Amino acid sequence: MSTLFERADAAIREPDPEAKADFAIALRSDWDAGRVDIIGAVDEPAPIGEPGRPSRPELVAPRELVQRNLSSLEGRAALVHAIAHIEFNAINLALDAVYRFRDMPRNYYGDWLRVAAEEANHFRMLRSRLHQLDYDYGEFPAHNGLWEMCIDTAHDVLVRMALVPRVLEARGLDVTPGMIERLQGAGDGDTVALLEVILAEEEGHVAIGSHWFRHCCDQRGLEPEATFRDLLQRYMRGRLRGPFNRPARLVAGFSEAEMDALERMDRLAEDR
Repeated sequence: MSTLFERADAAIREPDPEAKADFAIALRSDWDAGRVDIIGAVDEPAPIGEPGRPSRPELVAPRELVQRNLSSLEGRAALVHAIAHIEFNAINLALDAVYRFRDMPRNYYGDWLRVAAEEANHFRMLRSRLHQLDYDYGEFPAHNGLWEMCIDTAHDVLVRMALVPRVLEARGLDVTPGMIERLQGAGDGDTVALLEVILAEEEGHVAIGSHWFRHCCDQRGLEPEATFRDLLQRYMRGRLRGPFNRPARLVAGFSEAEMDALERMDRLAEDR
């Protein structure tokens, strides 16, 4: 029986997007069926590096990405591509949460394998939509911000749970309703239907991050809300901006006090 960590590592290293998605979905299925276990892992996780990815898309600085008009087919394809790239990265993020942190409860691994498999399905849905628009993944430039945060949080599962699902992935809860509205205005109901599915499932992913962040805080005797604010100040340094999707974030495990604090931070950033 192969170990969970060996399988997760192989999936992270796989450069082909379709094969990576296959690996993530199969790993979750095998875990649920009892065909893979954490027993037998003796090595420490390798230092974090770059995951397996195809030679395209070209990775550029976020400021180099051009926002396209959704009234054009190319503009809609560029938006779908940007979201597909986020979902491709999210497969690696979820798998690294499994691979890197070796002393968590068993349910933690089941949760993040579920996330990895759902992100793989999201990527495939969006890539299929790109094909319908006569484009493919890799044809537009993209940025590497999600994985850079993965690298920055590789030293501590508490920091990872705070800043990847509860900051970066939670941003999707904020911006997706606006994208849906814009796509509805452009008459692209097919893409809207995909984003509605993704938005609902991403609430669950952020909720998983919230749960395990609080678990880590409880284990260390830390107050979660104060700890989260401190991590935002240390790592985000004012880069977290609203508006925030308060109802979705509350469903995803944020407290009213945390939402009040986020909105205060946003107002202070605007006043500077």
